[in-house]
Formats: sequence, C-alpha cells, structure tokens
Amino acid sequence: MTIRVLIADDQQLVRTGFQMILDAQPDMEVVAAVADGADAVSEARRLRPDVCLLDIRMPKLDGLEVTRVLAGPGVENPMRVVIVTTFDLDEYVYGALRSGATGFLLKDSGPTLLIEAVRAAAAGDALVSPSITVRLLQHLTHPRRTAGLPVNDPLTDRELDVVRLVARGRSNQEVAAELFVSLSTVKTHLGSIFAKLGVRNRVEIAAWAWESGVVS
Repeated sequence: MTIRVLIADDQQLVRTGFQMILDAQPDMEVVAAVADGADAVSEARRLRPDVCLLDIRMPKLDGLEVTRVLAGPGVENPMRVVIVTTFDLDEYVYGALRSGATGFLLKDSGPTLLIEAVRAAAAGDALVSPSITVRLLQHLTHPRRTAGLPVNDPLTDRELDVVRLVARGRSNQEVAAELFVSLSTVKTHLGSIFAKLGVRNRVEIAAWAWESGVVS
C-alpha cells in the first residue's frame, strides 16, 4: 500500500528536498507540497493524505494550529501529523504532541529518520527525534499533575507495565519481549489503555505516564 504524504513548509528548498526523498521510496507518494498553513488545511481536507508533514513556522496558520485543526482533540477522523522543524524548543515539542501530532523531528535528523517517521505515523505509531527525546521526558518529569490515574476504571498492573514501556519508547514487539507475552496480547492491552485514558496514540500514553508520575 502506498503512503500518501502532504508536505507543508514555507521554504521551497525544504519542500523539494523532502519530496525527492519520499517520492524515491517505493511505498510513498507526495500528493501535495504547500507553502502555508491555510493551504495545508484545505489540501489535507481535500486529499485526505495518510501523513501530513508540517513545519511549525508558516504564514497564515502555523504548524501547531494546523495540527489542532487536523488532528486535535475533538476532531472527527483525525489525520496523522508529523512536525518537522529547525526549532528545538520544549514548548514547540510539547505543544505539537498535545495538539495531536504523532511525531516530532528536527530538519537535520536526516532522510532515514524522516522516512521512518512517515512510516511510523502511517502505521499509527509515533516517532520523536532522538536528540530531543531525553529533554522532552525531563520536561514531563516535572508534571503539572493535571492527569491522575483514572478513578472509575483504573489500569491493571499489567496495563501499567505496558504504559511504562511505551513511555520509554518501546515498540509493540519490544514490549512483548520484555513482558514475555504475545504481540496480540500487547495490542489488546493497548486497546484497553486507549479506552481507559481517553487517548488516541502512543505519544499521549507517554505524556500521560510522565505527567501522572507512573514513570519517573
């Protein structure tokens, strides 16, 4: 299956470079490359790409606002968004992930990581640039304590084990190996965790885990 990608960046050189990298992959096709946030929203709604690659600083609407419109809380049929930016700032990372992004990359991460992030997003997973992961988690280690363990439907001990591993960036296969369970069992646990926490992806699970003190 071909992964259809939209690119939104106000620099033509960046748009062209990303398009060359992604179009060279046998399983990817760039269906639109636009220069501002307003066009990103309109083209994304028209084309329904599998993954949207968004810069943060763009004319008309910035990447965070576009992310909220396309993938934020309350959006029906949210799209999968990966933020790609030159700006390695905590507030951008945290804002992007909280706005519904499934990945966050720096533009100097290189083509391999860009391709991996697109594939991860298309598969419903998340990828955060390794260079910022540690700082992001340190930021979340000082929680705002806005989310605690669910009162009416608490997570089981095994679900908490899964949450802790997801928060540390483990894949489903790695979670299965570390807990000595099958891949299907991990997916069942994740489905239950999504429902109980009211989250939609692994990034939100990780954010909840760090905010609530489940991981320290």
